[in-house]
Amino acid sequence: MREIETARLRLRTWREDDLAPYARICADPEVMRYLSGPMTRQHSEEQVSEFVRHWEERGFGLWAVEEKSSGAFIGFIGLLYHEDWSEGKHRMEVGWRLARPFWGRGLATEGAMASLRYGFEEVGLDRIISIAVPENLASRRVMEKLGMTLRGEIRFKGSDVVWYAVERQVWEASGA
Repeated sequence: MREIETARLRLRTWREDDLAPYARICADPEVMRYLSGPMTRQHSEEQVSEFVRHWEERGFGLWAVEEKSSGAFIGFIGLLYHEDWSEGKHRMEVGWRLARPFWGRGLATEGAMASLRYGFEEVGLDRIISIAVPENLASRRVMEKLGMTLRGEIRFKGSDVVWYAVERQVWEASGA
């Protein structure tokens, strides 16, 4: 698995010692407000196992993320394939989940931009999507900063969501 460094982040392989801080992030009601709600430690561990399996099966996925200056584990950023996505053949999503102390500093945008580059340049994707509930304005702002545009609203996994997308040609033309 390829690891990536940005100015402030290290996107890397998941490790056993990521489980406890990841479980704390996922137990935070504010972090999980627009998702499924707070998760148990067992559910968090199962999710990390799914992330690792995704990498093994597809050769890309969600990275564990460290803040380079402190070495702290701060969450995940990367690419996730949605088998059950109904809006066309492009089912690869860029996504992120960061611990609350790391919000509002542009870290999600920084890591997601590196993930788009990886998806377009290394994986060879033609389009990458991103999904959020309409009320999640912070994630929607990140999507817009990534050059993604709103494509529609649908029901997905039991929730009403908005989805954004960017095509490789648009991304390349932006000089990102």
